[in-house]
Amino acid sequence: MENIQAHQHTIFFSSEEKDFFTDLLHQKDYSSVFILVDTNTEAHCLPLFLAAYPCPENCEVISIEAGEEHKHLQTCTGVWEALSSLGADRKSLLINLGGGVVTDLGGFVASTFKRGIDFINIPTSLLSMVDASVGGKTGVDLGPLKNQVGVIINPQAVIIDPVFLNTLPANEYRSGYAEMLKHGLIQDAAYWKKLADFKSISTDQIATYIHHSVNVKHQVVRQDPREDSLRKILNYGHTLGHAIESYFLIHEYKTTLLHGEAIAIGMIMEAYISTKLLSMPQEECDEIKAVFDEIYPKVVFDEEDFETIIKMLIYDKKNSHGKVKFALLEAIGNPKWDIEVPNALLKDAFSYYQKG
Repeated sequence: MENIQAHQHTIFFSSEEKDFFTDLLHQKDYSSVFILVDTNTEAHCLPLFLAAYPCPENCEVISIEAGEEHKHLQTCTGVWEALSSLGADRKSLLINLGGGVVTDLGGFVASTFKRGIDFINIPTSLLSMVDASVGGKTGVDLGPLKNQVGVIINPQAVIIDPVFLNTLPANEYRSGYAEMLKHGLIQDAAYWKKLADFKSISTDQIATYIHHSVNVKHQVVRQDPREDSLRKILNYGHTLGHAIESYFLIHEYKTTLLHGEAIAIGMIMEAYISTKLLSMPQEECDEIKAVFDEIYPKVVFDEEDFETIIKMLIYDKKNSHGKVKFALLEAIGNPKWDIEVPNALLKDAFSYYQKG
């Protein structure tokens, strides 16, 4: 499988990454190397990484608590303090070994420590392989509000190794799969059709599909690295999905949703909105709903839930001039962006999701 050459760095899919890793350590002559993990990847992924990659003997491991609820500035402060106390300097390297929380937070920590040190992303979840570790977005949440603080900056490399997928529980695997389905919906109707039959996708096939998804995102980011226009299509399902994810995170009586679980709901609702505001055929909308309903558990909302979720949309990072902007679909594979949606239609979208 071919590597993908992104902006000033490579996304590795082949065995070449081990040679690259060795050469990078030699050429850059790093003063010290640190590996950022969370409590899950420390137990399940770090041994696999250390067995395969030639880290220096004095390589230090920094561990954070696992989970979206720990993706905040207090955790960053802990990592910055650990780097400082362990003697990190501007010639140090940070390796982010983990899912989206680790790669987002680790990239932000690296980009701000000593005004910026080099980092490498080694995503270990399906979600981080196809989404979080690619595109240069780093950052943390502000309270329950997703990705409010961060920068766009690229790593030295992204290394994608499907061996880490063997460490994932089923719900985490499905969470990443939602982003892959999104890539089909926004850019490639044929790809959507292939992925729609989730149960038939074998572990052998998934590596090829990961490569395809990463390339979809890469091509979009290459054309619009700062999210001024086209890159906004990557937010399909995320305007409502992020608000839903945040809402379930802060309410103790709600079961916390994984990112992909929330985004799946958002994609169903935003497909419905697309039929009302754009030309999306109702049968395509119903197809989208059927596919996601087959893969993801149903979530029950009451009126108080969706009233609060709608109010939370004002914090979406795509907004401008106080207006909430959506990425929607004219048809599967044909997206539009910067679409304003009336609140009454948002309530109807919740009703559509809960049907059936």
